[in-house]
Amino acid sequence: MTLPNSEQEPAKSWQSQLRAIQDIPSLYSAGRLDLDNQEAAQQAHELFSTRVPQDFLNRIKLGDKNDPLLLQVLPQAQELIKHADFTPDPVGDQASIKAEGVLHKYHGRVLLITTGACAIHCRYCFRRHFPYNESHIGGKRLDAAIDYIRDDPSISEVILSGGDPLTLSNENLHRITDRLNVIKHIKRLRIHTRIPVVLPDRVNSAFIDWISSIRQQVSIVIHANHANELDKKVQSTLESLHQTGAVLLNQSVLLKDVNDSTDTLIALSHRLFECRVLPYYLHQLDRTEGTVHFNVNDDTAIELISHLRNTLPGYLVPKLVRENTGQQSKTPL
Repeated sequence: MTLPNSEQEPAKSWQSQLRAIQDIPSLYSAGRLDLDNQEAAQQAHELFSTRVPQDFLNRIKLGDKNDPLLLQVLPQAQELIKHADFTPDPVGDQASIKAEGVLHKYHGRVLLITTGACAIHCRYCFRRHFPYNESHIGGKRLDAAIDYIRDDPSISEVILSGGDPLTLSNENLHRITDRLNVIKHIKRLRIHTRIPVVLPDRVNSAFIDWISSIRQQVSIVIHANHANELDKKVQSTLESLHQTGAVLLNQSVLLKDVNDSTDTLIALSHRLFECRVLPYYLHQLDRTEGTVHFNVNDDTAIELISHLRNTLPGYLVPKLVRENTGQQSKTPL
């Protein structure tokens, strides 16, 4: 998808690209969508705001309301449906907060909510209701997070999450990792991010320098659900990250009408490997309020992963898992 006159526009900073599409009329106009469902989309937008960067828009097929990339970002009437099994906090995040912005669910690792900001608002987001204003490590809150990690020598891995940690400036990222670098029992740093896929210009030379400055072993877990997300520009970005020595993994969410077919998942695994990324997790949908229309039942999910095992080499088969509140790890299906 290309917006009018975009070829004549000068190159924009990654920060300015974060502003992209943030309202329903602009999204409908950019996608050349009919206006039949715009009122319901506006209601869904008011519950969970719209954000789509230009780079991601460029990969969507104009006028196709069923495009698998569009379905991930387009507010829809189904988001207004209430279901008893779909709740604001389906994975027990809030019960796992041990200090402001620190989630400690699993042995040996903690997750830091670095920010509530994302470059893209995926409509299936499991943290769409998370109270970011009350729980993140911005400003002086970082001190409490560092104290918590330093005081627990059983923690060997720190995960930077959000929101998306790569919406932070390189200076702020340095501020976090410089503090972590001096904690000897932290051996691994993991970064959960969708930005290399949806806003590849963010991965600039200064960012690469930041990755190279980290003492710990680094793994970068990206998030792509469909092979069409991984164009040549994204591939180049991922290859540059691979050259830093970081391990690149992908986690996907199984989404109805987006990637719930054997051919789609196989194509995704092949394309990830071309981009130097290994499939890691295929998540069953976290049952977040407003996402019931994306749900794929367990029997279908298990059948899909069985087909993948019979078709792909083992290293290209993601683990099919669900996160259950209170469990000590993800639950394989």
